[in-house]
Amino acid sequence: RDRVIRDEIHRDILVPSSHATIIDTKEFQRLRSIQQLSTCEYVFPAATHNRFSHSLGAYYLAKKMTIALEEVQPGTMSKEDAELVHLAALLHDIGHGPFSHALEHTLIDDITHESLSLMLMQRLNNEMKGKLTEAIQIFTNKHPKRFLYQLVSSQLDMDRLDYLKRDAFYTGVVEGSINSERLISMLNIANGELVLDNKGVSSVQKFLVSRSLMYWQVYMHKAVLCAENMLVK
Repeated sequence: RDRVIRDEIHRDILVPSSHATIIDTKEFQRLRSIQQLSTCEYVFPAATHNRFSHSLGAYYLAKKMTIALEEVQPGTMSKEDAELVHLAALLHDIGHGPFSHALEHTLIDDITHESLSLMLMQRLNNEMKGKLTEAIQIFTNKHPKRFLYQLVSSQLDMDRLDYLKRDAFYTGVVEGSINSERLISMLNIANGELVLDNKGVSSVQKFLVSRSLMYWQVYMHKAVLCAENMLVK
């Protein structure tokens, strides 16, 4: 059945029954146990959020992005294309392992979470009789419409827009908070590529500054890195 999932960051996330079926799989449910910020909770006690909530947040923002693009350029984003982007966003982090990036090359040598995500998406695709084929094409940048891939993976994608806002909230680092709604409203398509309107330049500058501050104050905090290195050893 269709669902409404209550999220701390984005409030109500509407999930149709076809997508809820994917969320209910064991492959997706395991993300509840995967820390979004690995060892950051040792410095920021409230930073215990997981990849499950982040994936739902990215899914929500992907919906907002496709709606915004269709409003700016009617006919550019078909309902079928939009749903493919939603599915790719929902599953983009499904391959993350324990403590996310901290143990990515420790538990399994030379295997990235992106390659594991692709393997799990392909397995789900077999179980769903090919319904994820085009979503996988977007995830692997093999879809003819390049801007669909850029919505999922680029310097200004739904992944970054969610994790910066979510991580800033749970760590209490207000400098990292971004205005994702403003950035999404500035999206446009030109020559098959994802672009932003000129009036969105200041918002992008704020986004880049916020990302830089989050790296220095949270992701690269000396105590966080120390804890990660102890964990790896």
